[in-house]
Amino acid sequence: MTRFADIPKYKRKQAVVAPEIAGGDQGLYPFVIVGSGPIGLATALDLARKGHSVTLLTAFDFIASGSKAICFAKQSLDILDRLGVGERVLDKGVIWNVGKLFWKDQPDPIYQFDMLPVRHQKNPGFVNIQQYYVEEYLIDALEAMDNVDIRWGNAIVDIAVHSEGATLDVVSDAGSYQMEAAYVLACDGSNSTIRNAMGLSFDGRVFEDNFLIADIKFTGADADQRPSERWFWFDPPFCPEGTALLHKQPDHVWRLDFQLGPDIDRAAVIKPENVEPYVRGMLGDRVQFEQEWYSVYSFQCRRMDRFVHGPVIFVGDSAHLLSPFGARGANGGFADAENIAWKLDKLLRGEAPKALLESYNFERVMGADENILNSTRSTDFMTPKNDQSRAFRDAVLELSSDYEFARPFINSGRLSTPTPYYDSPLSTADGDEWRNGPQPGFPCIDAPISDGGNNGWLLQQLGDTFKLLHFGANPPQSDLPIIVETDSRLAAERYDALDGATYLVRPDQVVAARWKNASAGAIDAAYQRAIGNG
Repeated sequence: MTRFADIPKYKRKQAVVAPEIAGGDQGLYPFVIVGSGPIGLATALDLARKGHSVTLLTAFDFIASGSKAICFAKQSLDILDRLGVGERVLDKGVIWNVGKLFWKDQPDPIYQFDMLPVRHQKNPGFVNIQQYYVEEYLIDALEAMDNVDIRWGNAIVDIAVHSEGATLDVVSDAGSYQMEAAYVLACDGSNSTIRNAMGLSFDGRVFEDNFLIADIKFTGADADQRPSERWFWFDPPFCPEGTALLHKQPDHVWRLDFQLGPDIDRAAVIKPENVEPYVRGMLGDRVQFEQEWYSVYSFQCRRMDRFVHGPVIFVGDSAHLLSPFGARGANGGFADAENIAWKLDKLLRGEAPKALLESYNFERVMGADENILNSTRSTDFMTPKNDQSRAFRDAVLELSSDYEFARPFINSGRLSTPTPYYDSPLSTADGDEWRNGPQPGFPCIDAPISDGGNNGWLLQQLGDTFKLLHFGANPPQSDLPIIVETDSRLAAERYDALDGATYLVRPDQVVAARWKNASAGAIDAAYQRAIGNG
């Protein structure tokens, strides 16, 4: 479609002539996914792997490149593992766990942190990889399946909700048509056509500061000599009264991010001759590089009031929008995708009531609120709006060089971590005393285990279906699949199960219930609650 001429392309895809155009009405689709970003693709792949026929519509007939997400957190890597593409992401990406913080012209960091404080897990704290690679890997997996229909170049222009589901108006170069769907998963991004067509609110804060992204490709001999770490500066000489950020990507590409302030000429600042002083100020005069992608952005922290509107369910940026500081946008979206996929699967199979979908709204609104809170606090610390805020920030930075107590107050972007679902309607509260271990509503913790005599990982064993995880001898009676773990002391310690314990784990690897001595009746009651029958 010619209207996307200004979007950089990574790979072209063949536009699809829809069967509605070729052969007429196709009846009611159980669900339709809209949007070919990483969240729409992950949702599609999850449901396809669960055996459903998947139809995904996208206005694009290409995979876009340019400046997009690059930081994928451990939870997202665990999800990508369960989708079968995690190894490709790890093989291509840049693994990092360490972040360093600098202030003004001080050459040494005032503080550094580790994004994987719990060791001996399969996946690292973060992997940096260009978004278009992640999309490519997801698309490759989808295109290898017989139950997937990706309609490239088919754009949603309107939607009407009714008692049977929703009617979608679609346009393509081959013609226009309508589709009927029982459910619509709106993964169509921050400017969601579906959200706008339904007239739904999208409230929050808009921040006035502008930031320059310079994705550059090293061409000199030192391209691989810099460490794979996140470096962040407050008020550096090359960006006075602002902040700057440095991230390594694959293919000798680095992302440089500079705060420019509210009043700038957006067209002028991305000219190569104006970007170069920032790059050389950060990396030195001798660095050899070429332009990969330059852009200017400002950001917002917003969300919809609700994510579930009858048969229409909003997922990812269509539901919530965040500043990039903390890498919470795409990572929060992957958590949305996994959460809705298993619930819609259960509903479509007739194994759960429609009420289960409401728990998606409860849990992922909670996730969005936590991400927005952290993102807003990061932005306020990084860009103080008055003298008092700046005085506080500078005092924290000055003390942090020598005093450990001050370091937790530094906020250069609280990096993405899973959201615990406190008081989830799907969780059964503890009835026993526990010293530690993941509580109901909390994500499971990985650990090395023995898998049939071979080394393995606990999260891989849990997979993406309901499971019972039992430690020790004498597992309880249940119709649910059960994993009995007897060999790993580390896993038992992490689950407070040295004396035995049983966990009910959801398909998104969130704890639904746990017992020191589980009974068949208690397990069944907790399972019924976890699928919305509680």
